[in-house]
Amino acid sequence: MADPRFYDNRGPFTLAELCARIGAEPGGADTSALVADVASLDGAGPGQLAFCAGKTHAKAFAQSGAGFCLIPKDFAPASIPPGLIVLRCESVPHAFAAAANLFYPETDFADVERASAIDTSAKLGAGVKLGPGVVIGAGVEIGEGTRIGANAVIGRGVAIGRNSRIGPNVTISYCYAGDGVVIYSGAQLGQPGFGYASGARGHVQIPQLGRLILQDRVEIGAGCTFDRGALGDTVIGEGSKFDNMVHIGHNNHFGRHCLIAAQAGFAGSCEVGDFVASGGQIGVADHAHIGSGARLAGRTGVMPGELPGGKDYGGVPARPIKEWAREVAALKNLAKRRGKKNDD
Repeated sequence: MADPRFYDNRGPFTLAELCARIGAEPGGADTSALVADVASLDGAGPGQLAFCAGKTHAKAFAQSGAGFCLIPKDFAPASIPPGLIVLRCESVPHAFAAAANLFYPETDFADVERASAIDTSAKLGAGVKLGPGVVIGAGVEIGEGTRIGANAVIGRGVAIGRNSRIGPNVTISYCYAGDGVVIYSGAQLGQPGFGYASGARGHVQIPQLGRLILQDRVEIGAGCTFDRGALGDTVIGEGSKFDNMVHIGHNNHFGRHCLIAAQAGFAGSCEVGDFVASGGQIGVADHAHIGSGARLAGRTGVMPGELPGGKDYGGVPARPIKEWAREVAALKNLAKRRGKKNDD
């Protein structure tokens, strides 16, 4: 369910209207039933619409409390939870994107037309300091002692804790930030994640309706980009520090006190434990799980799956660093031998 601080729900819609707009089949269900919202499969409740992509989501589907669920036409679930109405469609991602757009149209640009630089509904604590050109949207809350640099834009509903420092030209939207947060110049936080339904006619953006959560004392370097969640949240744990130009995709969950060096990139839905540290230019694929205390050498590539904590890793794909070093040495020696042979 989208947070009402950030998103305006245009529902409810009757099941008949919804199915007509998104290209789904209601089967024999009562089409006068009301659909109130969209939600994730594991977080949806009665009256809410979720989606199941097929066999990969079968377990979550069987346990879902959703009132309505989009499924592929050729998907035959072993059982349907009580009270759940199945809506079959040709393309689940396209249908869900259309539904999300129906409930939450043009969410990213809700504040563009406001004339005032500081909305009258914003709440600023004692000692808050604003640089020239700062824009603060409706419903924003900023804790005492926080400083915001020139030309920063704080979007609708954002909450920032006490004694935080926001640098010049920073944009923050769809975000809750704790106390003592430091964000350096040019960071773009809470932007939409990279989610599309693709087909023969091109790519349709799936609305990103989650939030970005920054816990206390998080530090984010210059030029970083942190995406908000798709339906859930992107969460950055207490005390974690990010160097310049780091990208964090949607729905990532970071633990406490991580250290991530410059130019790292994390695709969506990664789980990162406490005290994980990395060198620069690492790449982490979607749905990777990195255990607490893991350390990654620069330019390490982490594939989807589990990377146990408490160990040092290097190479592509990531493997224990001693193993990687032996492989590099062996390749170097092999190249030398072949070169010497050719010279002879």
